[in-house]
Amino acid sequence: MKKIRIGIIGVGIIGKVHLDEYAKLDGAEVVAACDIDEVELKQVAEKYNIPDTYTDFREMLQREDIDAVDVCLHNNLHAPITIAALQAGKHVYCEKPIAGSYLDGKRMVDTAKECGKKLHIQLSFLYALETKAAKVLIDEGKLGKLYHARSTGFRRRGRPFVDGYGTKDFNQKEIASGGALFDMGVYRISQLLYLMNLPKVKTITGKTYQEMDMDEKRREISGFNVEELGLGFVRFEGGLTLDIIESWAIHLNGFGGSSMVGNKGGISFHGQVNGENTPLSYHTTIGDMDMDAAFDLGGADYRWHQLRENTDAYDSSQHHWIAALQGRVDLLPTAEIALQTMLISEGIYLSDHLEREVTAEEVMAHSKSQVLKPRNLSYQQEIVNDYNLEHEGLANG
Repeated sequence: MKKIRIGIIGVGIIGKVHLDEYAKLDGAEVVAACDIDEVELKQVAEKYNIPDTYTDFREMLQREDIDAVDVCLHNNLHAPITIAALQAGKHVYCEKPIAGSYLDGKRMVDTAKECGKKLHIQLSFLYALETKAAKVLIDEGKLGKLYHARSTGFRRRGRPFVDGYGTKDFNQKEIASGGALFDMGVYRISQLLYLMNLPKVKTITGKTYQEMDMDEKRREISGFNVEELGLGFVRFEGGLTLDIIESWAIHLNGFGGSSMVGNKGGISFHGQVNGENTPLSYHTTIGDMDMDAAFDLGGADYRWHQLRENTDAYDSSQHHWIAALQGRVDLLPTAEIALQTMLISEGIYLSDHLEREVTAEEVMAHSKSQVLKPRNLSYQQEIVNDYNLEHEGLANG
């Protein structure tokens, strides 16, 4: 199969995770990397044997020998960089969330369609073994008619930077746009939307909190102004509903995993209670007896890889991306799933602000660009200015 030539933009924590995944793939070759930190860029290029480096991504985009670009930047830079890459004729793989707002994400999706290029968003839970198992159960009718799902994400005290993990950039709306919902909720919400076959959102209600104590010095340094806890309830067309709780920090000892229920059975996903992991389980009634079942997922995974075609194309987000670019499989609608996930998260923020339920149409109408105003390099400022001009000056309105 054709080896896909990739240029990566951003070689920080997430960029290195992506590079580690590409290193496992015979079909991928990272030929160029770009970052504003020249020292880090040089070290990463040496470690991963990347031949060419750039500090201005626009120079990299001029190369005709690059098939695809991987964007590993802060949320509020996703839209202008992705759109520039698409318009330069590159397929784009972008880190989650899709962007800093629904409006910016929609522009990315629209541009990909206009340019005839693939847009893939990093939604790693779609490739989890338990997601694959859940899809088999749903496709075989073991849940019957789906009517409700629950998205739960738990951290006892895991706020980035202020609790010792990650950088302060996760904590600022000006860079990340959101907190727990954008950082971790996107994985679980997108997983459930995928399994529910992406139902259309009707209404959203929600509330966010930042209540727990934190070190005051780190609060000041980080500029912490995003939520540590997000709650939501979503109504979809056709009667489906979804409730959400996503925690960076909360005084509890764990949540059960996410779940889905239908009129014939239910699924509980991986969770954590009292420090113990809970596995995927299936629940139904047989012979007027309630039954709870677990699965040998390891054995199933082995058989699927031995007996089914292109199973490796779903081993990870990067595996899937490369396989889709090689034409082995159709690309899952990750951009559309990520955009709807953004609609729901932004709807929770709007509902909290207005203190009422909001419609999907209201969220779309209220959505504003959150494109980051860069703080240091002129070329980043220029690309943001270009983005603003292209979209009639609305990007920061």
